[in-house]
Amino acid sequence: MLTTNPFDDDHLHEECGIFGVSASEGAAALVALGLHALQHRGQEAAGITSFDGAMFHTHRAMGHVAGNFDRDDVIRSLPGEVACGHVRYSTTGETALRNVQPLYAELQSGGFAIAHNGNISNAMRLRRELVRRGSIFQSTSDTETIIHLVATSQYRTLLDRFIDALKQIEGAYALIVMTPDGMIACRDPLGIRPLVMGKLGDAVIFASETVALDVVGAEFVRSVEPGELVIVRGEEIRSITPFEKQPPRPCIFEWVYFSRPDSIVDDHSIYSVRKNIGAQLAIEAPVDADLVIPVPDSGVPAAIGYAQQSGIPFELGIIRSHYVGRTFIQPGDKVRHLGVKLKHNANRALIKGKRVVLIDDSIVRGTTSLKIVQMMREAGAAEVHMRIASPPTRHSCFYGVDTPERAKLLAAKLDLGGMTDFIHADSLSFVSIDGLYKALGESHRADIRPKYCDACFTGDYPTSLTDHDESSAVDQFALLAERMN
Repeated sequence: MLTTNPFDDDHLHEECGIFGVSASEGAAALVALGLHALQHRGQEAAGITSFDGAMFHTHRAMGHVAGNFDRDDVIRSLPGEVACGHVRYSTTGETALRNVQPLYAELQSGGFAIAHNGNISNAMRLRRELVRRGSIFQSTSDTETIIHLVATSQYRTLLDRFIDALKQIEGAYALIVMTPDGMIACRDPLGIRPLVMGKLGDAVIFASETVALDVVGAEFVRSVEPGELVIVRGEEIRSITPFEKQPPRPCIFEWVYFSRPDSIVDDHSIYSVRKNIGAQLAIEAPVDADLVIPVPDSGVPAAIGYAQQSGIPFELGIIRSHYVGRTFIQPGDKVRHLGVKLKHNANRALIKGKRVVLIDDSIVRGTTSLKIVQMMREAGAAEVHMRIASPPTRHSCFYGVDTPERAKLLAAKLDLGGMTDFIHADSLSFVSIDGLYKALGESHRADIRPKYCDACFTGDYPTSLTDHDESSAVDQFALLAERMN
């Protein structure tokens, strides 16, 4: 099996998207629609849990929302006016049904379902301690750690137990929790992962992105604030902030790649920001060329911005087919090579003899950029210049993004000249970190705390990385012992 989209394999992938509904008849059907809108945030698996006032009901499946949750029998098996759902792209835990969320457990206080976007950076240390105390884990997901922390907390009320659990975890999280008493939605104190709240009549809705509210016809109310818990019981809504207030550090890659262009994150239009990044890139890295060509689909808004700023015509030089499945059987190397073009193909008549500027959102391993440049060469391009709408990705993410280990990141291994040679381009440039902030209407200064989490570019991680640090120490000890032997 081979993924037919060669341009998806070398991008960073968000771990998941979450969607919750309270106080709406047929809540599960609304959740299914919301998850469709969030499918770009996770394509490995999907799940929905509902509560009918007496019992919790769950359906989880590998694969996309379509085909699993567009059947009447599945939706009928999820009755109730409260429901939450999850689409998954795994960054921790194996790809298996037992890790598909929402995760559910029967606690002393009753049923407890949880959907999580993000990554707990001290989950392994917490898990070892919980297992030592007698906890029995049913999955390899870091999210299950929260369930056990709630179950073993010594506080009296479920809300206090939940807060106690959150105060023990590090990293990034946006959570939707269902209990017999209602729904809780919250973000980590730095607001690294996004979460918004909307209304549809009397129903309260939570979602990873505003586009999911649009799809179900809900009105955007506001973002859930960093460190805030929003507690919903029927139509009653209350908010608490049990954490010490900190300057927020939302993930800057939401604007670069993760969120859909038609979403609004923290009052910024994703589409407008990406156009601004492209315009800034044209200012910082101009080039004499005939065409500006986006790498579909994520490079399109930045390419429009680059073309408008530079005056070079924007053209669709790579045509994407929307009718090809994600994978197919390939019996040999020759067919495997040809299969790449099923999803994307060069617009040969447009490109031949032209100097082209290719716009993409990022370079991770570099294998995608190499394929694209080769495609342009084979189509007869006279020159191929690559422009990237983010700074070089030199560091791994530990907050819910599937990033290769640092040794596999092209920008961590090579300088700009080395990367240019690797992808066989005539030139290569990235937008600067200052330019990226400028596109968001902000400034970036080395002497002040950044407004965003930009650790994948700068290595400035906003939280402790307990599991990573302990793992690195073990690896270094093992390497030292091997050398001594």
